Amino acid sequence: MELKIEYLPIKALKPYEKNTRKHTDYDVGEIAKSITECGFNDPIGVYGESLIIVEGHGRLLAAKKLGMKEVPCIRLDHMTDEQRRKYAILHNKTAELSTFDFDNLAFELAELDLSDFDFDFGIENEGEVYSPDEFGDDFTLPDGDKPEICQMTFTLHQRQKELIEYAISVVKDDAKETFGNTNGNGNALYEVVKQWAELKK
Repeated sequence: MELKIEYLPIKALKPYEKNTRKHTDYDVGEIAKSITECGFNDPIGVYGESLIIVEGHGRLLAAKKLGMKEVPCIRLDHMTDEQRRKYAILHNKTAELSTFDFDNLAFELAELDLSDFDFDFGIENEGEVYSPDEFGDDFTLPDGDKPEICQMTFTLHQRQKELIEYAISVVKDDAKETFGNTNGNGNALYEVVKQWAELKK
């Protein structure tokens, strides 16, 4: 069956009363950032005259947050009720089963500015998943060519995050030493630390 995208009014869509996926203000905010940055490229699945949502509740909340009046949708009336209920769960769960290729991810992140998104990329090794914070500061890298542009990941309290964001905003326009880095926030953070280190001398 050929799926067709329709733009439907947000007010007309009805959330599924037994939706199994919970959405916090945080993840709705991250979805909203993604829509703002890249567009609304994942239609919401709906069915019936009441336009009940099968999948896409988070996207709907993000669209409301952004003040959108209508969103792209696809109709799933061709599914049985059981299929729709299964799909609503599987659509979310199957996305959690894959992992990142961290070698390729490192190169991508070195060239892309994702600083507006509060993501914490873990490190997977032989089936075990680690947070970068578990490794501490005492480590060595294998011999061989290493990219000059790299990524660091931190886990912060909200108050720590707010202070760092403020410090970055203060020096962002004055950061001159970029070393070829195109990430404005990374350059600003380096400038903050450099100024602090000079004061400690």
